[in-house]
Amino acid sequence: MKRKSHDNEFKQQVIYMIQNQGKAVSLVARELSLHNSTIYRWVAEFKQERAKSNFRSGQQKPDQVTFRHMIKRIRDLEEENDILKRATHFFTKDGR
Repeated sequence: MKRKSHDNEFKQQVIYMIQNQGKAVSLVARELSLHNSTIYRWVAEFKQERAKSNFRSGQQKPDQVTFRHMIKRIRDLEEENDILKRATHFFTKDGR
């Protein structure tokens, strides 16, 4: 049996139907006369390509962004704490 070849546009439309329209893989497969495993493979390939392109473009996952913001916030708070400690020490020293 000859294997069918589908272009990228068709694959993207199928993935869009599943991810954005919320259709079930089995329903889409039945409607388009495809195997479930074929669609799952396309979705996995799409996610892998998207992850590679995000990595190449310097984009980070939301968890990474949140972590970096938390680290920056901790540094800022530590710096503010040091300033307040010095100010407290300075004013208590002069007040005596």
